Amino acid sequence: MNLQRLDLVSLSLFNLIARSGSISKGAELAALAVGAASKRITDLEAAVGTPLLERHSRGVTLTVAGQALHRHAQRILGDVDQLAADLSDYASGLVGVVRLWCNTSAVTQFLPRDIASFSAGNPGIRIELEEEDSGEVVLAVLDGRADVGIFADRTPAHGLQVMNYRADRLVLVVPRGHALARRRSVRFEEAIEHDFVCLSKGTSLAKRLQAEAEALGRRLKTRIQVRSFDAMCQMVVAGMGVAVLPREAILPHVQSLHLRQVALDDAWARRHLLIGLRDAAAVPRHVRSFIDHLCQPPAP
Repeated sequence: MNLQRLDLVSLSLFNLIARSGSISKGAELAALAVGAASKRITDLEAAVGTPLLERHSRGVTLTVAGQALHRHAQRILGDVDQLAADLSDYASGLVGVVRLWCNTSAVTQFLPRDIASFSAGNPGIRIELEEEDSGEVVLAVLDGRADVGIFADRTPAHGLQVMNYRADRLVLVVPRGHALARRRSVRFEEAIEHDFVCLSKGTSLAKRLQAEAEALGRRLKTRIQVRSFDAMCQMVVAGMGVAVLPREAILPHVQSLHLRQVALDDAWARRHLLIGLRDAAAVPRHVRSFIDHLCQPPAP
């Protein structure tokens, strides 16, 4: 197999033929003469050492090898398109890209303002944001998919350099008319008597509640698990249970859904969000600039 004889024009032509089911149609889409297109496909088959197309009166179909090449060709051509787009950005003044992964608490409470203020002063730096559970954020930084991660404390982060980002406060959210709705504050030990609406088990918040319940020698009565703060609030309104959520993140839901938030007296309810990266000394200048911005005290 002579992979050096593969070229992007032939791969693009093969992709068009595979999509259209016809050499002539693929040649038309590629703006090539049919004879030139047929020659390219013949050369492609010679390069890989096996037939890629089954030719018949109604057009062509892919052989098993052709199906494999089609999958790889789609990925290669997609990467080339992305490369062209990225280089175009740099040509128009882009300085760099920061791949930022973070948990939902950071996205909903702090990052919109921080990213907006950074972008206003650094228009040549693009922030690509991915929202994931804290554990997935740490893994993404460790394996190089992310330059910077923001995750909750208590998340194992061995191999990362960690610094403080923001602190938030967890509160108990209850429906109007609930037995705890008139309380200004409660201990988690009192709330644990009730059914709970929780995030999925892999999230840092769910793990925190489970750990605190076990520390009390109790079992958290999880009635339902959902995937977002909004869904949790909707379930609380529907009477499915109470929930523990970050205060700032759910203020709009508390107001619009007429929920009640009750302070938790427990020390662990004050939580820290952390910034993690593999090597602060080795990050590019534009990533360092973004991290420095995140570490500034929040604006009033």
